[in-house]
Amino acid sequence: MNEQLQWDDLRVILAITSAGSLAGGARRMGASHATLFRRLNAIEGRLGVRLFERSRTGYAATAAGEELAAAAKRVEAEVLGVERRVIGRDLRLSGVVRVTTTDTLLMGLLSPIFADFQSAHPEIVLEVAVSNQLFNLSQRDADVAVRPSATPPEHLVGRPVGRIAQAVYARAGAASDNWVGPDRHLGYTALDSCMQANGADANCRYRVDTMLGMLAAARDGLGRAVLPCYLADSDPALTRIGEAIPELATDLWLLTHPDLRRVARIRAFMTFVAEALAERTSRLTGKYGD
Repeated sequence: MNEQLQWDDLRVILAITSAGSLAGGARRMGASHATLFRRLNAIEGRLGVRLFERSRTGYAATAAGEELAAAAKRVEAEVLGVERRVIGRDLRLSGVVRVTTTDTLLMGLLSPIFADFQSAHPEIVLEVAVSNQLFNLSQRDADVAVRPSATPPEHLVGRPVGRIAQAVYARAGAASDNWVGPDRHLGYTALDSCMQANGADANCRYRVDTMLGMLAAARDGLGRAVLPCYLADSDPALTRIGEAIPELATDLWLLTHPDLRRVARIRAFMTFVAEALAERTSRLTGKYGD
């Protein structure tokens, strides 16, 4: 059986198993539904065994399918590990660095730093993936992550490069007691707890699932909002109300996979970003006059 299998066959089986559907597997593979359907039929035809039970609710792996999916996971882990180790020997200041960060950090802080880095290293291509979810650096979804975290994943290496402060902001001159808060899809439990503890939650008349959406709402006079100081202090339409909120301060981390930390372009990028952020400490901490 195994002699007839190729790595691409295992990838198809793993994608469908992980997604639980043909459509989801196609998205993971970057292929069309019809293409993946034909490939799965061809694999089952060559092996002479049914790998999935089809139903209206999705694709459930048979015993044979589960066995092959488990083998595919082991092969994938080995392939990705070899890839990271080989890339780790790359000493050239050229190539691609894929970075993941949040929308607020990119808009409010990192974009000009990235621009300066590319000016200093024109042969390095930056690919920026904006997401509020931590990408899987072990799976090579990204090479470097720049994001706030109280407990960064233990399998990654890096360092805190600043402390993000947050405070209450409102449209300049606005007298509204209404509040703007995070939608449940934002998953910002610390802010939810803080607003409930201070009674702000009872007066929350507008919720949104991104921090940039909360910024826009406060700017347009929909109410007060808790926002990162690096993002809101520079907005002329907003006024800070009171001091930064201590319980919402969060470390900003610069992270990579251990196998990639000696790659020249990644090491150069992380050093450059860390130094640039050190020069912007007052923006992160929200301290006036620094």
